[in-house]
Amino acid sequence: MSTPRSRKLLEETRKIMRLRHYSIHTERAYCDWIKRYVRYHGMTGRGDLKNGEAKIEAFLTHLAMDADVAPSTQNQAMNALVFLYKHVLKYSWDKEINAVRAPRKIKIPVVMTREEIAQIIPLMEGTPQLIVKLLYGSGLRVIECLRLRVHDKAAKT
Repeated sequence: MSTPRSRKLLEETRKIMRLRHYSIHTERAYCDWIKRYVRYHGMTGRGDLKNGEAKIEAFLTHLAMDADVAPSTQNQAMNALVFLYKHVLKYSWDKEINAVRAPRKIKIPVVMTREEIAQIIPLMEGTPQLIVKLLYGSGLRVIECLRLRVHDKAAKT
């Protein structure tokens, strides 16, 4: 996606997103998805963007089946491409996009037993031991625990 035409398409997309006050992060993500879409289909000009529904459907199905992306990632890609066709290319939809949806992955947290924790904590000392005790005893997330600060306010008597 380094041709002058493709750069012009991305510049136009950025301009419209900025006029609509989209976040810079959304702008970058959408432009990345547009690049991947164009690269996937081997497009060289705006004429290749015709028949958008079928091409978007094929790309989204590829993401779900071959790239093994999460459903939210697939949704972001779809939103980027719908934005491209609807707002940049002023393309009106004739039919629905029925791509294969990415399966939802169930993440089951791994929790250590009391016996495992009782074996691990004595092997640690200092700050790491304190962090592990806080994580296990309070249910804090790692980042929350690492961001904790101790404020020493001496009582005025």
